[in-house]
Amino acid sequence: MFSDFTSFDIDSDGARIHGVTGGQGPGLLLLHGYPQTHVMWHRIAPALAQHFTVVAADLRGYGHSSKPPSTENHDSYSKRAMAQDMVSVMDELGFERFMVGAHDRGARVAHRLALDWPDKVSRLAVLDIAPTREMYANTSDGFARAYWHWFFLIQKAPFPERMIEADPKAYWLKKCGSGSAGLSAFSEAAMAAYLEAFQDPEVIRASCEDYRAAATIDISHDDADNGRKIACPLMALWGEKGAIEAHFDCLALWRERAEKVRGRSLPGGHYLAEELPDQVLQEFTDFFSEDSSS
Repeated sequence: MFSDFTSFDIDSDGARIHGVTGGQGPGLLLLHGYPQTHVMWHRIAPALAQHFTVVAADLRGYGHSSKPPSTENHDSYSKRAMAQDMVSVMDELGFERFMVGAHDRGARVAHRLALDWPDKVSRLAVLDIAPTREMYANTSDGFARAYWHWFFLIQKAPFPERMIEADPKAYWLKKCGSGSAGLSAFSEAAMAAYLEAFQDPEVIRASCEDYRAAATIDISHDDADNGRKIACPLMALWGEKGAIEAHFDCLALWRERAEKVRGRSLPGGHYLAEELPDQVLQEFTDFFSEDSSS
């Protein structure tokens, strides 16, 4: 799926990050969501590599990246720690400044990355999320039913881990097949890669820690920002058939957290880069091509 790309394994502070890189031009970091890996970009990364040096990485705890031990306050899976990983990756690859396109959990990492390292991130595109703190603060019955996994995965260890480990494939298919597109968004090769990765009990543990961090230490970090906003241009895209469209004013919430916000819904569900690759590719290419400073 990434035949013209080169794989890498780069050490950060507390984790080794796996990914692939290819192309030439300004640096573009792509971050995946739950419960996936960098493979989620396979339909658009080769075309993006015609314009940018694409870096698609597995977040710590996912895919072939390492799975650090958990801590009592979940700080080893805070979005701050996960963002630091990506700074290390991009530094090692020679990019002092770069752009970021990110989906789902990866977009939450990218949010923190753009806040903590504003000198590093020149443009940010997020797929199908609103800011974490604001989503929790505006939880409704409908949202809780649509995003049931948010509230399941944050339960005290090892309860959700044991439940998922009983049948990881069935859980993955239920979680990822419950959207408007069902499982049709995923290619056979991509789904096989996701299911293989999710068989690892350490991925299950680490991904639960990702969500526990989001409900605790990440919100503390957000609160400590005291109104500080993302300074670089931010584009938010979301699925008009998904929970973000149904339950949140996506652009309004991002304007609470970023200074320069634009975006729109696309006619799909949650997994936009795989369900609507041509449209996401065009949006990304246009948006990232506006940047000439990387």
